[in-house]
Amino acid sequence: MIQFWELIEESAGHRDRTDWIAWRLNSMAAPEIVGFEVGLIEARRQAETWTMYGAACRIMSGLCSMDGFWYFLPWLTGLGKSTFELVALEPDVLAEVPEVRRLAELTMDRWTDDDWPQWEDLNYAGRGAYDAVTGEDEGILDALAALGYAYPEDPEPTGERWDFDDDAEMVRRLPRLSALFPLTR
Repeated sequence: MIQFWELIEESAGHRDRTDWIAWRLNSMAAPEIVGFEVGLIEARRQAETWTMYGAACRIMSGLCSMDGFWYFLPWLTGLGKSTFELVALEPDVLAEVPEVRRLAELTMDRWTDDDWPQWEDLNYAGRGAYDAVTGEDEGILDALAALGYAYPEDPEPTGERWDFDDDAEMVRRLPRLSALFPLTR
């Protein structure tokens, strides 16, 4: 798990973070790649809650499908370990994160592709590197299963499910994000 966070944080200094991570993973042995993937799975589990899904929906003005949430979770890891751990415990803390505050300063129509709080390609970096290093197509699935992990395909939020379209409930659960991203922007 430590290697996962080291790679995530080291990647922050590179223009194309996914390519850099893939390059690093491709130079590792298969067990190290599996360790990276386990780190991503474990991180995802920490933040994969209905409240975090609500936070993602609020930030993206309701334009966050389950797929969008799936891509949002790796973006959270890209914020770094200390920030990730804070927001995983309390999603409303996202309102204090500089990257999120920057998004609030812009209307969504001014967000570039790089601005969107999503990092879809990170979901596939370990899988692709494992295939390249071992020559086994989808072999990482068996390697993860041997460790007791299923390769997640979709988010399965935990906690209490609630209606993200109910603004009063959104304000109650995520007051700071609701103030930062009002419905009328």
